[in-house]
Amino acid sequence: MAEMQRNQHKSGAANICLLTETYHPITGGGETQARVLAAGFAAAGSNTNVLTRRTDSTLPRSEYMDGAKLWRLAPTGPGHLKKWGLILSAFIRLLRLRNHYDVILVGGYRVLGIPSVIAGRLLGKPCILKADSIGEFSGEFFNPGLRRFRLRYDRFPVNVALAIRNKILCRADAFIAISSVIVDELRANGVEAERIQSIPNSVEIERFSPVSTDEKIGLRGSLTIPRDAQVGVYTGRLVSTKGLPLLLRSWESVIERHPDALLLLVGAGGVGIQNCETELRRFVSNNSLEKNVWFTGSVNNVHQYLQASDFFVFPTEREAFGISVIEALACGLPVVTTATGGIRDIVTDRETALVVPVDDENALGRAIEAVLQGGDAIASMAESGRRLATERYSERNVLQRYSQLVADLSNVNADE
Repeated sequence: MAEMQRNQHKSGAANICLLTETYHPITGGGETQARVLAAGFAAAGSNTNVLTRRTDSTLPRSEYMDGAKLWRLAPTGPGHLKKWGLILSAFIRLLRLRNHYDVILVGGYRVLGIPSVIAGRLLGKPCILKADSIGEFSGEFFNPGLRRFRLRYDRFPVNVALAIRNKILCRADAFIAISSVIVDELRANGVEAERIQSIPNSVEIERFSPVSTDEKIGLRGSLTIPRDAQVGVYTGRLVSTKGLPLLLRSWESVIERHPDALLLLVGAGGVGIQNCETELRRFVSNNSLEKNVWFTGSVNNVHQYLQASDFFVFPTEREAFGISVIEALACGLPVVTTATGGIRDIVTDRETALVVPVDDENALGRAIEAVLQGGDAIASMAESGRRLATERYSERNVLQRYSQLVADLSNVNADE
């Protein structure tokens, strides 16, 4: 095994096993980044395996996607509690595939961190943990689900279980922090600074890019979007923590003055407990907003919906990073978002986006009105945002940093 690893390191392509709770065709920031990493490692010559849960029984148990071998594991089907079954199924698959990878990389370690770190220690494989959400290490992420059982992450017995889990997680070889808020969380929970790598998420700049006026009109035709409407767009999972109930209430007020404005909600609720798609659809129906709010469902052409729109709105309540914001900036759209989590690392108010306080319906409405009115300041802000996304968050730059980290860890492991 050591000889095989040395040969692979000489070729510059350590083999990877990437774990993530959910994967394509489910859409979301974490799922998108996992697919980018899998495709990037595979394109660089790595033998890449991806382990995820089989959330839909119609999906094949295994297939090749983007050059990587994708394994969909039990438990099968919808249900947010089923993810905990991955602890056993992922651990077994990691053992079975032990001769096919050198490094374990986990995207979203709230569940998958335990089997990955233990397998890595047993097999002598480096393990890298990357949080996709705030509170994955501290346990705060679990609070919405725990409330159903009148429990809290920082109270007995959950805090004891978290302490045991985190002792295991601390045996990981490296942690990736996608924003400063994640760095702070890791440091506050005892992870040494030298094991934390700050690497942001990335955007496919070639796909998420501005289009001409004629191209935008053509896209609107193909997507059946009214040619002359003022179109705002949200992209991502339809979950309550993204501030979407607040957005619809604010939008209802906005269209009183802009009756032809259209809001596109691009994405679906997904399998998590925070899914609020049914609630949003009910609000639209009860308030006769069908003309002004459209649901696209899960789509594979998010970039086209962005390119066909006039501005982007993302009123999230908490955000580890905010990849949707980067994608919108890259498309040259004026962006309205909130001052929370990793978004504070990305944009500056009135320079690259309009940034409003979390859960402030009036401020959100005023910002939307400002981009609807347009003007030189809004156009200049959008152009600054596009330059920021292009220069700082390209896939090429981010993948190079991942590749270097993986190479460093696998070389150390081979030398040992």
